[in-house]
Amino acid sequence: MSSPVLILDNGGHTIKCGWSTSSVDDVQVIPNAVVRSKSEKRQYIGHEFSSCTDYSSLTWRLPVEKGFIADWDAQKAVWDGIFDKVLNVEPSQTSLLITEPPFDLPNIQEQYDQLIFEEYEFESYYRAPAAFFAPYKDLFAEPNSSSPPPECSLIVDSGFSFTHVIPIMEGSIFWPGVRRIDVGGKLLTNHLANLVSYRQWNMLDQTYIINDVKESCCYVADTAARFGLDLELCRAKPKRNQIIQEYLLPDYSRNRPGRLRNPQDIITDSDQILYMENERFSVPEVLFRPSDIGMEQAGLAETMAASISTLPIDLQGMFWANIGLIGGNTRIPGFEERLLSDLRPLAPVDAEISLYKDENPILTAYGSAHEFVSQDSFAQVCVTLEEYNEGGSNAVRRKIRDWKDVGVAPTLPSRRQNPKEKEKTEPERNTPTRGTPVGKGTSRRQSAIGAGASSKQKTASKPQAVRALRGK
Repeated sequence: MSSPVLILDNGGHTIKCGWSTSSVDDVQVIPNAVVRSKSEKRQYIGHEFSSCTDYSSLTWRLPVEKGFIADWDAQKAVWDGIFDKVLNVEPSQTSLLITEPPFDLPNIQEQYDQLIFEEYEFESYYRAPAAFFAPYKDLFAEPNSSSPPPECSLIVDSGFSFTHVIPIMEGSIFWPGVRRIDVGGKLLTNHLANLVSYRQWNMLDQTYIINDVKESCCYVADTAARFGLDLELCRAKPKRNQIIQEYLLPDYSRNRPGRLRNPQDIITDSDQILYMENERFSVPEVLFRPSDIGMEQAGLAETMAASISTLPIDLQGMFWANIGLIGGNTRIPGFEERLLSDLRPLAPVDAEISLYKDENPILTAYGSAHEFVSQDSFAQVCVTLEEYNEGGSNAVRRKIRDWKDVGVAPTLPSRRQNPKEKEKTEPERNTPTRGTPVGKGTSRRQSAIGAGASSKQKTASKPQAVRALRGK
């Protein structure tokens, strides 16, 4: 395209943005929020948050709620800061590529169209789910190889609001196979805040600090059996085991951020320490066992198997062999090993399971979109301002095809029931039965780890707690 393309990966937690004419590494990561600091008595909009010095008692106004843009005034304020202060955008001479969530609602999509064309007056634009762009990057390329991306791949996008499993077939999303789990980084952070506030310090209003604690301390047990062993160890030797970590809470009066405690640190009476024990692995476990907090949904591995079961039988092996991981939750240590362990009993005996992940999966969608806009065909798929002025949002719908065009409604995976039951619903019939564990699984950076099959005690809580975690 003759005009430069602005790439906007509009995530619920952060916005990844940059120019098609710049290097893929020249990307800006902007908080997607309007934040008010009670101590500093100041409001920060998006890019301004980097100048905040006191992260205690922050009030967050999030444009994205439950995966969809709900506060357009806040979203526009964040975009205005990016366009005017960060990237110096001239919309009339710029094309825009923006990501949207899967199964985006029609009225929200019309808001996109109106804001982009009527308010900003961009020259042209294109929107699609972030997972759609993943195959365009070298996510599936082996080291020192220039092979083209696979024709069939399964993208696991575990982000701020939800975790989506999205099959990609010949460059298009196979919408009947898309599945969603209502577990994302926001729910995990809120779950950790509730646990810590009940057991130690009241941290319900310290979202920023708790999120840093989660990213610094949490890990995923690499097998179901390992989860049980770690849980029993914490019960047998509380605060006297190798799992426990001490997080030194921030002291902004001394300009000291929060961090893991080092052995050489000298602790004073004014220092506050957060002891992270079974919270380290029980919080991320919700991704693989949502029933632990009372959610009637299948875990990630079961959801992926259910998604693959909707695909043509002769192609299913290709999807097992090309699983791409994107999104911030996939950075949690042990995520790949546990997912591989849980997938083995669900896969066919002769299936090869391969997981692929970038060094920074948060930027995978941006890097893939950067590669997508460099293709000559990008100009043909974009909707221009002239086309919008002639046909409105109908012109956009004719050119940008999505789930509504194939008559597919959003599907939420149900928790698998007892296979001995005589009556089964349609989703249960589509769920593959457990088979013999696969003998070999591969990953880009590591070999497969032996799978353990052990049942774990379920600590289901009330459904009201789940709703509180989602809405907080």
